[in-house]
Amino acid sequence: MNADARIVTKKRPEDFEKMTVAGACVAAIHAATREAAVPGTSMRELDAISAEVLREWNCRSSFLGYHGFPATICASPNSVIVHGIPDGYKLREGDIVSIDAGAIYEGWHGDAAYTVAVGTVSDEVAKLLEVTEQALWNGIAKSRNGARLGDVGHAIEQTAAPHGYGVVRDYIGHGIGRNMHEAPNVPNYGKPGKGFKLKTGMAIAIEPMFNLGTDQSNVLDDGWTVVTQDGKLSAHFEHTVAVTADGPKVLTLPEPLLVGETAPALPVVGSQ
Repeated sequence: MNADARIVTKKRPEDFEKMTVAGACVAAIHAATREAAVPGTSMRELDAISAEVLREWNCRSSFLGYHGFPATICASPNSVIVHGIPDGYKLREGDIVSIDAGAIYEGWHGDAAYTVAVGTVSDEVAKLLEVTEQALWNGIAKSRNGARLGDVGHAIEQTAAPHGYGVVRDYIGHGIGRNMHEAPNVPNYGKPGKGFKLKTGMAIAIEPMFNLGTDQSNVLDDGWTVVTQDGKLSAHFEHTVAVTADGPKVLTLPEPLLVGETAPALPVVGSQ
């Protein structure tokens, strides 16, 4: 899912207000699916739960029908990196699953993802989730007026480096607003001081994807599901972030969160 529109758009305060409603709906989807992500729950059941939350919030799915995508959310268990189509697979003890959800409120989008452990997982897997989520917050902290996207990507990449994780390069973050995917592209790697300059009024979706093994991926025959090339586990976290005069503001939480110059300590959205 790459950028649809190549023009970087700036939003007005009233636009961000609508994106905040969409973001709160996404946060509600996350909360409901996190609670339901227990052994025996199928991917289709998580999709149905998400559809119900959207109805309650008077929002539409950003994903359903997008270039033909057939579901409300992306549900990506274990070695699926992104874009998993919810199916009959039932979660098992020791699995991990990523839920990527998008909502549209009065024409404006919110987009966010989290990965959760189902029951008890190994320390290695728990660390993968923790570090990937921390990388997201480290990238958010760099998303300021005048910063470069290389600053954001570098912060994410350097979070993974001590652990030897594969940092997925084929799938990246993006601008967001009236379209789910807008310019600029937001890589999870980069050089400080390089790349596109962020300005107040812009909005981006930052979404690191870290793998326990290689960063290489394959797309399955359904044309959507992206899996790790070596079959090892993958984690994915994402938030929609507004660049404001006061700093980066996370819009895909129950309440917007203004982030300081350093990333908040985990847990913020935590894992189960």
